[in-house]
Amino acid sequence: MKKNAQNYFLILFAALSLIGCNNKSQVFTITYDEALGSEGFDGRLLILIGTDLNKEPRFQINDSDQTGIVFGIDVEDWMPGEKISIDPSTFAYPVGTVADIPKGTYSFQALLHKYDTFNLSSGHSVKLPMDQGEGQHWNISPKNIYSLPVQLNFNKNSGPITLNITEEIPSIAAVADSKYIKHIKIQSELLTAFWGRPMYLQANVLVPHDFDPASSTQYPLMVFHGHFPDTFGGFRTTAPTADKDDGVLNSRFGITGYEYIQQKESYDFYKDWVSEDFPRFIAIEIQHQNPYYDDSYAVNSANLGPYGDAITYELIPHIEKLYNGVGEGWGRFVYGGSTGGWEALAVQVFYPKEYNGAFAACPDPIDFRAYTAVNIYEDENAYYSDGSFRKTLRPGMRDGNGLIKSSLRDMNYRELALGTNSRSGDQWDIWQAVFSPVGENGYPKPIWDKLSGEIDKEVAQYWKENYDLRYIMDRDWGKIGPDLEGKIFLYCGDMDNYYLNNAVKLTEDFLESTKNPYYNGLVDYGDGAEHCWNGDQENPNYISRLRYNSMYLPMITERLKQTAPVNNRLKNWNFK
Repeated sequence: MKKNAQNYFLILFAALSLIGCNNKSQVFTITYDEALGSEGFDGRLLILIGTDLNKEPRFQINDSDQTGIVFGIDVEDWMPGEKISIDPSTFAYPVGTVADIPKGTYSFQALLHKYDTFNLSSGHSVKLPMDQGEGQHWNISPKNIYSLPVQLNFNKNSGPITLNITEEIPSIAAVADSKYIKHIKIQSELLTAFWGRPMYLQANVLVPHDFDPASSTQYPLMVFHGHFPDTFGGFRTTAPTADKDDGVLNSRFGITGYEYIQQKESYDFYKDWVSEDFPRFIAIEIQHQNPYYDDSYAVNSANLGPYGDAITYELIPHIEKLYNGVGEGWGRFVYGGSTGGWEALAVQVFYPKEYNGAFAACPDPIDFRAYTAVNIYEDENAYYSDGSFRKTLRPGMRDGNGLIKSSLRDMNYRELALGTNSRSGDQWDIWQAVFSPVGENGYPKPIWDKLSGEIDKEVAQYWKENYDLRYIMDRDWGKIGPDLEGKIFLYCGDMDNYYLNNAVKLTEDFLESTKNPYYNGLVDYGDGAEHCWNGDQENPNYISRLRYNSMYLPMITERLKQTAPVNNRLKNWNFK
């Protein structure tokens, strides 16, 4: 880091301190029991401090102003009984340093997020957390070890705080198959070669009603992209059992009885699925969690490996073979929201012949001139806009009224406390891991300095040429445009909480300018709608978000009418 950035950081956190430290010599000392292992661990040792004494601190770290405190250090070959000390100068989110923790009564907890060593095909050796079936969440990941919460009055405790780790997070049982939902797992040759150890892809498959492997019927494949799903969601074969008048307020949507609504929507979808006239298709949700995040973003990446090719050319053909899929691009469609929205558009752009339509709702930034609130090509600093006499923090998250809930800087600082080298397992780090080239140390090269926010323009240019979806479509339209005609459908609320609508608008401007051919798709906005609006102009988001697997069927039917061969063997699509 540059010297001036270091000085700036020290000044910044001096200003951020809420009140003076109770004891500048205060340190934390951590050990773990031999019963948890005797060979030594690598990982990120986290100290977590919560204000809610009835809730474990590991569940109190977030991007809101109600967050707890987290700080940590990287450890290697940490042996049982060995004392690890964390001193007051250690970076701490959100207060600045350990020395800036306010006086008070808190709940304290230590957790080790374990790392494995991966010997990559690039020749680099890196230490990363292997997913343990939970979808890359450090606070619930099996095999991670932690201490029981201890309540202490930080005002009176002038000596070292000692925490002893005695607990291990238990393993997670796999969800069993049922009549309609199957769980498929294959070892990927492509990913295994990249990571230097066996790596797997999984999918939760919703099997067509009355599926007969010996039948001549073929089925289109609907790929629902998104975050890690333990099983296929939104499908329930029994009537709702939840109380529609439970009085439990859903904080996100401001309604009660939401468990009943979810169960009813799932049951209604099941009743459609087994009805006589409902279109017959295969629906899947992919499990592609990896050592950086709960999914891979479904593209080839210098840091994550060839997930795009592995999904498109290994996993999907395997599923189509098992369940009589069409097995060709005209019979495959992709959809999803947020992360899944970006993935849906990305796979359509990178594999234009392999898919027949992408329905991308509230997609992660698809034009890096609007990388949420940052233009990575023109802005010098991600965290601040600069004037001659002052700096203004960039927003990271807002509510539906436009009120700022968190700054982009603070969201990145939380990740910095959770893990160095893009290892927080969270949003900004996974974008960096997917989009960046490999750094000299074998980890993703940062798009910006995590402390100062200074943007690396060389990395930004790499992002542009490889993952800026709007730019890539513009650059390559003469080559890929004919294969994308009629396939691109974008949806976003114009009050998206993460400012994702700005990139959608820039992309719309490009799409509407296309010629030879005109893109002939759709871009639609929800007036005043927050994240993650998905194109339903009639129902609220708490309903439409539960209908991904059926809401785009009219447009898919139209695509099949235009593109399916005359001698197709589809059932119940009624477009002939």
